[in-house]
Amino acid sequence: MTSDPAERAILDMLAQRGDKSICPSEAARALAGHPGDDSWRRSLAPIRLAAFRLARAGEIEILRKGKAVSPEDARGVIRLRRKNGE
Repeated sequence: MTSDPAERAILDMLAQRGDKSICPSEAARALAGHPGDDSWRRSLAPIRLAAFRLARAGEIEILRKGKAVSPEDARGVIRLRRKNGE
């Protein structure tokens, strides 16, 4: 288990979704406490960095246009999913 709040937000959300992917903005909203305004956007950078760490550790995959990409190739719109549908 990780103690990083951003990593935890990603992993918790993926556990809730089962084999479905999530958008990093969903995890950012959860990390920010689901505010009613756009303040959750400040959580996007920590979520993306956490996603890159988790991908490098082999815990999740980063998807770009439906295909798994390395953290180094993750540009623009991405989605996150458990590694191998786990």
